[in-house]
Order: sequence, then C-alpha cells, then structure tokens
Amino acid sequence: MNYQKELDGLISRLEEQKEVPRLLLHSCCAPCSSYVLEYLSEYFEITVFYYNPNIYPDEEYDKRVLEQQTLIRKMHFRYPVSFIAGQYDKEKFYDMAKGLEYVKEGGERCRRCYELRLRKTAEIAAKEKFDYFTTTLSISPMKNADWLNEIGRSLEKEYPVKYLLSDFKKRNGYKRSVELSREYGLYRQNYCGCVFSFKERNDLPED
Repeated sequence: MNYQKELDGLISRLEEQKEVPRLLLHSCCAPCSSYVLEYLSEYFEITVFYYNPNIYPDEEYDKRVLEQQTLIRKMHFRYPVSFIAGQYDKEKFYDMAKGLEYVKEGGERCRRCYELRLRKTAEIAAKEKFDYFTTTLSISPMKNADWLNEIGRSLEKEYPVKYLLSDFKKRNGYKRSVELSREYGLYRQNYCGCVFSFKERNDLPED
C-alpha cells in the first residue's frame, strides 16, 4: 500500500469538507517529530503524546522529554499543538523484551515495542475522544512502516479511533527533519533509545 497516497487522499477530503480533526501523535523524540508537526499541523489539531518506556538510561528519557516540549514551544503552527507526557513504564518494556534481548535491532523485539507504544496511544486517543492517532516512528529509515501501519490498523479495530496511515520518510521527510533539527538546535541521539540499541550502536557486550 502507498501510505503517503492514502494520507494525501484523506487530507484532500478534509480540506474539501473544511474539517480539522483532533490527532493524537505518538512521538519518539523531538527530531523525528519536527517534520511531522510542520506537515500535519496544517491539517490537524495535534496533541503530542510522549510515551516511550523503552528509553535508556533515565537521564536520556528526561532529556528527550524536555527537548520535545522545547520544540513545541519554539515552532509556529497553523492549528494548536499541545503535549501529554505518558508514564515512564520501564518495566513494561523489559517484560515485553524478555527472551528477545539478543535479537538485532529492527527485528521482532522492535515490532513488539512498536505495538506497546501504539497500543497505549490508541487507549489514550479513544479515552479522550480523538479522531485519529498515529506515530512519528515511520520517519526513520530504520523503522518498518509496514509493521507500524499494520499494527495501527489492527488497533483501530479494538479501539473506537482511526489510525492515520502514514510513512513520513517519504517526500524527503527524514531529510527535512534533519534540517529542522539543525534549525532549532535539537539534540539528535545516535541510537534508537533502548538499552539493547544503545549497546549495539556502541558495540558494547550484553550483560
């Protein structure tokens, strides 16, 4: 499926009908959210949901939360953008990762981590009666957009809220996020976020 084409079609319909839906946007970090916010805030009223129990160590988590909040304050949007901080449920991530500690980045552990974070996003979106939910994760060349959209479409069958199909790396989305990160002086980490990716990127032995 061409996710960008699907998103284009939806946006065209929203503009024709003069609708501005409420979107709960799961964000993994400020740099990845930069282009997505610039793009989608032209068409949606967005609440950024920072829920990433995978982040390691604690100071990295705190740094990313603050960077996300700072970016929202600095950027200018057509429609309002607000922020919700999720709980730092580290144990949920480690429970999910049991038995998958030695799987390479991009494998089954990552897929389950996507599902963990998107499920919580869907729960909040349904509870707060958002029109759509989605994630910034697909902007990364390292993230599997097919998995993300499959998980999102599955969750919208469980929760009364629609998943916004997307692949934000398209149309130079990743390149634009790098440009915006430079423009706003954002901290760009060199690993996905979890202890496993940290050790893999830094060539450290597992415990």
